[in-house]
This record gives sequence, structure tokens and C-alpha cells, in this order.
Amino acid sequence: MLRVENLRVAFPAAPTGSFDVVGGIGFAIEPGETVAFVGESGCGKSMTALSLMRLVPAPGRISAASLAFRGTELLALDDEGMRRLRGQDIAMIFQDPMTSLNPTMTIGRQIAETIEAHLGLDRRAARRRTVDLLERVGISDAARRADVYPHALSGGMRQRVMIALAISCDPALLIADEPTTALDVTVQAQILELLAGLSRDRGMALMLITHDLGVVARYAHRVNVMYGGEIVETEAVDAIFAARRHPYTAGLLGCAPHLDGPLVPLQPMPGAPPDLRIADAACRFRPRCTFAEARCATRPPLIPIGDGAAACWRHAAEPAR
Repeated sequence: MLRVENLRVAFPAAPTGSFDVVGGIGFAIEPGETVAFVGESGCGKSMTALSLMRLVPAPGRISAASLAFRGTELLALDDEGMRRLRGQDIAMIFQDPMTSLNPTMTIGRQIAETIEAHLGLDRRAARRRTVDLLERVGISDAARRADVYPHALSGGMRQRVMIALAISCDPALLIADEPTTALDVTVQAQILELLAGLSRDRGMALMLITHDLGVVARYAHRVNVMYGGEIVETEAVDAIFAARRHPYTAGLLGCAPHLDGPLVPLQPMPGAPPDLRIADAACRFRPRCTFAEARCATRPPLIPIGDGAAACWRHAAEPAR
């Protein structure tokens, strides 16, 4: 469905030059597959998602050896070609629904407008589909609420509107950037089950960006762990929870509370993510890593391990725990 090779997103840096917020990553997503992207805030997850939609804000610049959706190079499309893909073939649930919805239009009209533009339905049919979508994402009294403006809804309701908008044209690839952040636990489960059902029943590929490792364990097939704008580990979901090849992955799991087994204190990672404006040839996790050694002065590539890979020189010895 999607193949990405050597994707970079760069921003200019004063007085000259630039720095990468996404630094040469590669991955693939198959039809019906859910691939999770995890990592701390600022590690490049959302910018990766925006680059696939070609929505990186100026003056950011996207480059890639290949950015292919169903064999079509997205960077080769003109603006009109990309507009035709957005919403119909590739859709995105944005992280902040308040700034993503148009405050001057009712929520129903915003969804119906997308349906009319991409599916060619008339206004009445688009309205019926809109109400059905709002009901599917858990909005009660959907026919009435379709006629309200975004400011009249709670944050959780607006997030559900964003999800309805994203799935309105049955996209082949759905990018979900923290899709359940503003929702309570019960509604989170309903929405995630809805997305999983769409993926399973219609072969929709799902790129899931999340901080919730419980969501990853339940819904993802594969996990890409990002740090400092790079993918530092990629594995099947079961394997990554068992092996934790990269010390950063082990750190993320150590920060997460566990409800099964004896209670143990959380293990926070010391330090902070790197400043990407500072050029450094070393492993970006080295200042925070308890296993750092001399060879970490050179940044490791993603080194294959079984069906996965990790950007860590010590992978061959034993899994990091």
C-alpha cells in the first residue's frame, strides 16, 4: 500500500544550512495492516505523517528516494493530483480537532462537503451518509448535532467528528495521529474497535501514532519506535514487547505502568530528547543510554535482527532490558 525510502523533512537554520526533523527513515505498510509509531513528543512521528499528506508547514522541505502509495510517487504529483488523493485515498485524523475543523461551517456540512467532492453524491445523499457516520463514531442525536458548529461541542465530540470526516470516503490508507487523546476510556475502545474493523473488513491500511503502549499491544501488527527523527527499532508487535532490542524501547516500556504481576516502581529515563538543530555524528540516544560505549560515537544504522531491526551496536550480544 505504502512504501517509504529515505524520507527526510528539513527546516532552514540560521544563518545558513538546515536541520532534519525526520532523518532518512524508511518503512512499508501493507493493505489491512496496522503499523504503530511510538516515541516521545518531538521525535518526528507527526511530521512523518504530515509529509505523507504533503502538508508539512513552510518553510519545511520534504525529500525521499521513494514515497510511493500504490505505486504512485506522491512527491511527483502536482497540487491538484495530491488534492484528489487526500480524503479519498489517504485520510488523516489530526491531533488537534479544534484547529483542524472550520469554525465557520457546521460539522455536518464539513463532512458532507468532502463526500460530495470525492464520491459525487448529491447534497441529500451526502447528508444521510454524514448522519450515519456521526452515529458510527458514537455521537448521539446525530441529525441534530450535524447542524451545530465546532465550538458547541466538547473536545471529545470534536475528535469524533474528525474521525467521521477521515473515514467518510473509505480511504485505503488512514493516518491516525493520537486519534483518541481527548476521549474517555470507554469511547477510546469504541473508536479503536471501529478503526480495527474498517481495517479488517475493507483492507484499509492504518498508520497509528500513539503514546499508549496498551493500544499498540492490542491493535498494531508492527511497531516503529522513533527517537530524534529516526526509526531506532522496528519489529512485529509481539516481538518488540518480548525482546526490546534498543535501549530506548526498553526505556519506554519501563516508563509504562503494569497492572499484571507485582507492583514495581516506574523507571523514568534520565535526560531529554536531542536538539536536532545541533549536528552530531554520534548515536542520538547516547547521552541518555546506560549502555553507551566508545563505538556509539558513530551513529548506527538500522541493523537487521530476525524479522526486525534496531539501530544499536550492541544488538548482537543480547536484548536491551
